[in-house]
Amino acid sequence: AVKTGSKSVDIKVTEDTTISDVLNQLKDAGLNASFDAKNGRLFISAKESGAANDFSIVASDNNGAAALSALGIQTDLTQDAATWAEYQKYAAYYVSGDKDNTLANMKGLIDTDVQSRVNSYLDQYKSLKSSAEAAQKTVDELKNKNLKSVEEYEKDIASNAESREKLEEELKGSLSEEERAAKEEELKKLNETANELKASKADAENLKTQQENLTSYNTKITDIEKNITVTTGTDAEGNTTYSAVATQDLQSEIENSYYQKAEYASQVVGSPGLVKSSGATKINGQDSIITLNGAEFTDTDNTFEINGLTITVQRETAPGETITVTTDDDTDGIYDMIKNFIKEYNAIVNEMDKLYNADSAKGYEPLTDEEKEALSESEIEKYETKIKDSLLRRDDNLSTVNSALQDIMAGGIKVNGKTMHLYDFGIDVLGYFNSADNEKHAYHIDGDPDDENTSGNADKLKSMISNDPDTVISFFSQLAKNLYSKMDELSKSRDGYRSYGSFYDDKKMKEDYDDYTVKIAELEQKLADYEDKWYAKFSKMETALAKMQSNASAVTSLLGG
Repeated sequence: AVKTGSKSVDIKVTEDTTISDVLNQLKDAGLNASFDAKNGRLFISAKESGAANDFSIVASDNNGAAALSALGIQTDLTQDAATWAEYQKYAAYYVSGDKDNTLANMKGLIDTDVQSRVNSYLDQYKSLKSSAEAAQKTVDELKNKNLKSVEEYEKDIASNAESREKLEEELKGSLSEEERAAKEEELKKLNETANELKASKADAENLKTQQENLTSYNTKITDIEKNITVTTGTDAEGNTTYSAVATQDLQSEIENSYYQKAEYASQVVGSPGLVKSSGATKINGQDSIITLNGAEFTDTDNTFEINGLTITVQRETAPGETITVTTDDDTDGIYDMIKNFIKEYNAIVNEMDKLYNADSAKGYEPLTDEEKEALSESEIEKYETKIKDSLLRRDDNLSTVNSALQDIMAGGIKVNGKTMHLYDFGIDVLGYFNSADNEKHAYHIDGDPDDENTSGNADKLKSMISNDPDTVISFFSQLAKNLYSKMDELSKSRDGYRSYGSFYDDKKMKEDYDDYTVKIAELEQKLADYEDKWYAKFSKMETALAKMQSNASAVTSLLGG
């Protein structure tokens, strides 16, 4: 068993156990462990320094002692006061050949361990139940959409892209007004379909993920139910409550473990020669100590924060040796830079989501001067804002940029040979059901005091900056470069359509604008010519009518009228 403080974790070794299995179990128990194949030696250490983080690996029976010896990690127990005292304590519980009385003597220890195990399993059970229910809800909602497979949507998206590209090429050619209008309308519908396909593909991917998650959650729940019997109930407010007791298998497993410890401890204490060192060397955990201006300071690691000064102890100094004091990275400065970066990113992506998901302005047409005269300024502003806010609704270019940003932020970055993600630094999105509308892709920093959603979580980012600033700086520097490179790629020029620095087809838009301006001028001239034509005809007709009227008057006069 691995003992760290008040925690004890059993390590199981069988004839089929490999060195890799042992290393993984030691790591799961909270230790650092590695194997030097060249020298055939195991190196095991605590993850945190200091006396409080010291650990021991203790055999619970003869087989365990043999395993420790075979692994080469057994030390002389009589030279380890704390471990030796532990063996003496368990030996005192043992009644030779009487398992029932031995267990009765250790009932308090066993009951405490059983309850601790039950509580731990129950916490896992409740968490998995909650996750399973959320996953099931999402699965049910997505199944109602009658989605196709991800692969089918990918084919549809590719086909749609080919159709749009073909139409765009045709629109570059010479077309009649009717043909151009028809093709532009067709392209508009294809763009809408493209967005719908992307959304459906995302739903299909989410459905697949949630189904896999659900299977995993249920499997883990089944495994937990082998150790505890769970009873559900309802409190006064109608909320589900859970309670649990250990299964007989778990109870027996723990009891057997304690009996084996007591039996073996009795043998070791009665005959210390049973435990012989296999050449392993153990350095006990201890606190570091420095003397500053005559005052002694201790800490669990080699970093001291004294009166606003951070002192990192590199090695033990000899009497009279000059001490070199070095300053470390500005933790708060690095943290604030990352926090501001996340804040700015959130502002951009939230705004894009807001514009993309804006309500439709269908039926709203620009107001005429007569219509404006009939409305107040506030009514006009409200009406026009409705139109402006919907200009980028379901916009294909906006969707492309937004998706690119999300892909970069969610992607992995290699740092010192290890692929890391934002969540490794305690930075992640809240999830679909926990985030506000149009904030589904915003990131939150665990432990950020200004973020009500994550302020109560452990501040992993600040801890990593303190312990390994180089890794943090390397990761976020590369992340910023990736974002810049992607935006640079998306904004590259495109002959006839786009100039550098513009995500939209500004050249094509200017060309279209110029064409429309010329076309409007031509139509206005055509209208003016048409008016002049009819004005001339009306003028001639009025002249003819005047002459006819004059002639009629003359005739009437001659006839004596």
